[in-house]
Amino acid sequence: MNASPDLSPGLARPQDAAVTAPTRRTVDAPTRAFHWLLAFSFVGAYVTADGERWRLVHETLGYTMIGLLAFRLVWGWLGPRPTRWAALTGKLAAAPAWLKGAAQGRIDWRGGQNLLLAASVLLLLGLIAPLTLSGYAVNQDWASEWLEEVHEFFGNAMLAVVLAHVALIAALSLLRGRNLAWPMVSGRSPGRGPDLVKRNRVWLGAALVAAAVAFWAWQWQQVPAGDSAAGSATAVQAQSGHAHDDDD
Repeated sequence: MNASPDLSPGLARPQDAAVTAPTRRTVDAPTRAFHWLLAFSFVGAYVTADGERWRLVHETLGYTMIGLLAFRLVWGWLGPRPTRWAALTGKLAAAPAWLKGAAQGRIDWRGGQNLLLAASVLLLLGLIAPLTLSGYAVNQDWASEWLEEVHEFFGNAMLAVVLAHVALIAALSLLRGRNLAWPMVSGRSPGRGPDLVKRNRVWLGAALVAAAVAFWAWQWQQVPAGDSAAGSATAVQAQSGHAHDDDD
C-alpha cells in the first residue's frame, strides 16, 4: 500500500488557492444610479400610459425622466472621462473612417460594435426630451388630439431603441464571452490596468436616488385624501363634469 504524499503545512493545494481575477473601475456610482433610475422610470411610465387610474404615476415618472436627463447633461460635462460627451461623440466621429474601411473590405467588427453602442445611448438620451415634453403638453390639453399621437410615437420609438440596446448588449456579451451589463451593476470590468474612474462618488449616486424618492413622495402628498390613483381619476371626471355643465 503506497503512503500518502506528505504535504507540509505551509504548502497550499492548488485548488485551495483563491484566484481573484483582476478588475478595474469603469463606471462611477452616479452614472449607475442614473442608468437604473431611468430604466425604472421609463418602464414604469410605459406600462402606466393607458387609463386614468395610473395617470399620477405615469406623470411622476415622466417628470423623473426629464430631471434625470438634466442631471446627465451636467454630468456629461463634469463627470469622469468615460461619462463625458466627448467620449460618446468621439466614438461616433469614427463612423466615416469605419464606413470607408468597410467599403474597402476592411471591417473592424469591434469598432462597429462600439459605434452601435454609442449611437444607441445617444439616441436614448435624445428621445427623452421630446417624449416628456409632448407628454407634458398632452397633460396641459395643448391641442391634445394630435399631441397624443406624437407622444405615443416617441414612447414607442424609445421602447424600440431600449429593446435594441438590450439586445445589442446581450449579443455582444455572448460574442465577447463576458457580461457587458455587469459593470453597470458593480462599476467594475474585468481586466488589468488603472481604473478609468478614479473616484466612485457613492455619495452623489445616493443623493440622486434620494432626490428621486423624495420627489415621488412629494408628488404623492399632492394628491387629495384617499387613494392616489383613484383621486387622479376622480379629478379628471370632475373636470369633465364641469365642462358638460358649462355646455348646458
